[in-house]
Amino acid sequence: MDQTTMIMLEYDKMKEALRDYAVSYEGRRHIDELEPLTVAGVVRRALDETAEAKLLLDKGASVPLPSLEGIDRIVSLLHTGYLFDEQDFTAVHTFLHSCGQLRKYMAGKRDIAPGISSYASSMQELAKLKGEIERCIRFGRVDDQASKNLERVRKKIAIVKERIQKKIAAILSRHGSILQENLVSVRGGRYVIPVKREYHKTIKGSVLDQSTSGQTVFVEPEEVAHLQSELGMLEADEAREEGIVLSALTGLLESASADLLLNIEITGTYDFIFAKAKYSRTLGGRNVLLSDSGRIQVDGARHPFMLKTMVPLRLELGSGYRSLIITGPNTGGKTVALKTLGLLTLMVQSGLLVPVEEGSTFTVFTKVLSAIGDGQSIEQSLSTFSAQIRRLIGMVDAADRHTLLLIDELAAGTDPGEGMSLSIAILEELSRRGAMIMVTTHFNELKTFAARTPGFQNARMEFDVETLEPLYRLTIGEAGQSYAIQIATKLGMAAGIIERSQEILHRQKPLPVLQPDDAAEAQIPAQAEAAQGEETAQSLDPLETDQSNGEGNRDPAADDQGKASAAPARKLEVGDAVYVSSYGRTGIVYEPEDAMGMVGVMIQKEKIRINQKRLKLFIEKNELYPEDYDFDIIFESKEDRKKSKLMQRKHVEGLSIIREPDSKP
Repeated sequence: MDQTTMIMLEYDKMKEALRDYAVSYEGRRHIDELEPLTVAGVVRRALDETAEAKLLLDKGASVPLPSLEGIDRIVSLLHTGYLFDEQDFTAVHTFLHSCGQLRKYMAGKRDIAPGISSYASSMQELAKLKGEIERCIRFGRVDDQASKNLERVRKKIAIVKERIQKKIAAILSRHGSILQENLVSVRGGRYVIPVKREYHKTIKGSVLDQSTSGQTVFVEPEEVAHLQSELGMLEADEAREEGIVLSALTGLLESASADLLLNIEITGTYDFIFAKAKYSRTLGGRNVLLSDSGRIQVDGARHPFMLKTMVPLRLELGSGYRSLIITGPNTGGKTVALKTLGLLTLMVQSGLLVPVEEGSTFTVFTKVLSAIGDGQSIEQSLSTFSAQIRRLIGMVDAADRHTLLLIDELAAGTDPGEGMSLSIAILEELSRRGAMIMVTTHFNELKTFAARTPGFQNARMEFDVETLEPLYRLTIGEAGQSYAIQIATKLGMAAGIIERSQEILHRQKPLPVLQPDDAAEAQIPAQAEAAQGEETAQSLDPLETDQSNGEGNRDPAADDQGKASAAPARKLEVGDAVYVSSYGRTGIVYEPEDAMGMVGVMIQKEKIRINQKRLKLFIEKNELYPEDYDFDIIFESKEDRKKSKLMQRKHVEGLSIIREPDSKP
């Protein structure tokens, strides 16, 4: 699966949440390596396993998963020459005992969990190893009965220790007055008595240590020295015999290592399956159907990270159409809809039960690709548009009938006319390749495209205009709108601006797109800004002139011709918005008509000279700009404006403004 897509859809965040439910290092390893499966049969099995585990948990069962505490260290040291100690074998015994319990438990659950119960039957009992550990290791130490030699040595040790203790007790009784304390200490593994410094020569023996203050010396009495030497030799014999026992157990463990590793693997698999079941329970997850015909029908879908705040979605794709165009206002939940379908699809293909209603159907895809968010790269200085186009190029190359494509704000961030045209071309190609597509957009033209193009369908996100709150309800079969004017009204936009914007909207005409280099410096009047916003929705595309769109989409040229016949023509002035018939676009006059009848017009920052016969007055300049508006903001580049201001203040050697010659139509 595409890693960029999984990041966009927060698949890794989902895995982190899932990881919290694993109890062993092996279960967590399975989760760390988890990726969506792409074979339908394998996905079906993984889903059913999770459903079986969830059923056991729902019935209140306490599954005896074996503990793997300390086992990872043991596995890492197998066949390295390491001699395992008593604590290691205690951990192995605990693990093998738990494996036996799990075998018995799963054997009794074959009727309700036939799939996952079969794994336990493959677990090995390792009775010989388990029995030897029980015989040789008890209470965390090698038992006396582990070997005959060990038993004999420990009996001798017990006899020598008893003799030493009797002699020490007699010495304490005789010399109590010169002792600092009436007790026995151990220094260097040998028994000593604490004697006051000034009397230490009274007792025959060796001084082995003294207190920090120097007031007490620790003396090994001469009469027990030979017994202590004998004890030391016996303890060395004991350690050697214990080593022999541990070595035999180590050999037995390593000979059974393959079966031990199998048990560990099965334990990790169970931990993984039950972690998925536990996580699915917290989501209210359900098992789903898998379509073999490429159909998605999801009811009550919720995003795993928005369970309490999200209104459940209903999505349908693959029945009559494979491409869904979602429109609606900003913050209306369009992106959430994309992410919900995307993440739930990845989760289903990972064997997870997802928060949907019973009977929901998903399709297994070999590729899920998304272009969600700005995707900008600071290092590469990519714009939002450029970053998305790069993603789209990859999507087009990869698209086929087994691909799900999720695209947010298709071709946004560029010229509306070109962006819309590019969007349609991209969607046509993706559809031709058979991909399943879900796209959000603000382009009105795409609504018309979806409505009349086979394989495409419109959908809208519902919005409460009164409260300005998104309803997060997706309605399939209907196109949405941006609610820009309604939102602006509710937020307190000036009444004059609202009235003017509604007037422009009702005229359904393309308006000039004014694009100064620096919007903040330009200070474009509010009416001009409104004009810019409306051109996106009303740009002149062949789709919008179709008769099926109603009379609201008339040709601006025809409208203006009617106006021209009804009112006397006037000379075009700088700042007038004009319709250029040969371009099918609107522009702004930057130079009035000359003696040859040629007028300077700027269209999308390109300056052209064109005969006035090809121009029709669209909006007079006084409707767009204040009386004293500085048109250099529109017609001159930011750099040239700065140069001009500097040259007005003083002479600068070598500073000049070079203007490109005007284009000709």
